[in-house]
This record gives sequence, structure tokens and C-alpha cells, in this order.
Amino acid sequence: MIRDANINDAAEICDIYNPYILNSTISFETEPVTETEMAARISGNGKLPWLVYQEDDKILGYAYATKWRIRQAYRYSVESAVYIDSEETGRGIGTLLYTELIKRLISMNIHAVIGGIALPNPASIALHEKFGFEKVTHFKEVGFKFNQWIDVGYWELILKK
Repeated sequence: MIRDANINDAAEICDIYNPYILNSTISFETEPVTETEMAARISGNGKLPWLVYQEDDKILGYAYATKWRIRQAYRYSVESAVYIDSEETGRGIGTLLYTELIKRLISMNIHAVIGGIALPNPASIALHEKFGFEKVTHFKEVGFKFNQWIDVGYWELILKK
């Protein structure tokens, strides 16, 4: 089941996200996110969607959109993200979450969705390209984590009405 996230989901979302922080270069954060901080992120996202995928009262993944930039002219562009419990990847949960997220963004009159991907990350690239995202740029060595430089690519999807 996919539903809107709420602040009561913060602990479970942290359980999914924090291993990505601590064990991978997928997230550029370096310190685990607290439940309080995650609740603030969920509640402070304005009207943009935060979604969770839940089975048997357990959250297995989440997706959300945030403002791309703060300037007014960017108001029709968002950045998207999706994270799946590491034990649940490959089941299509990311596809289900992105399907619903994109549907909601279209209904909100969003025009462009941007996905930033730390490279290499073949699974995330495949998910984004499955939805029609196209790679638009590649920044070399813009992140530094675990004593290594990390490239970032950006993929863009122009939403059709």
C-alpha cells in the first residue's frame, strides 16, 4: 500500500535511510538523521508529496519531492528521491513509489523532475530511465565521503500533461 507519509513514520524512515548514510555513497550525508530531524523534513516539505510503501504495518520504502531551488522561477521544478529498505530491493517497490509520485506531481502542475544520482549507481539509473528520465549532466568529484571522490549525475524528466 502506498500512502502519504506523516511524522509518526519518521523512525521507520530513518531505519531505511540511515544505513545508506553510514554504509554507502548513495547519500552525501555523513551523520545519521534523528527521528526528530526526519519528522521536521516530512512536515516541512510544504505541499510536495512524501510517500511511503507499507506492507503488514511495516514501511519498506519511501519517495518524496522537494523544491529544486528556492527562487520563484523554479517553482514548477522539483528534485525527487526514493529509498528502499536494503532487504527489500529488487521487488518493484521503487517503481510503485515513483509511479505514484510522478502521478501526484503531474496533478500539481509540476513541469520538471530532477534526480541527482551519486555515481556509480546502476539500480538508480535504471529506475530513473525506466520512467523516461534523461541524463542531462555529470559533475566529477563533487562529493567526498569514505576517503574517496564521488561523481554525481543529474537526470531530468519533463512531465507531460
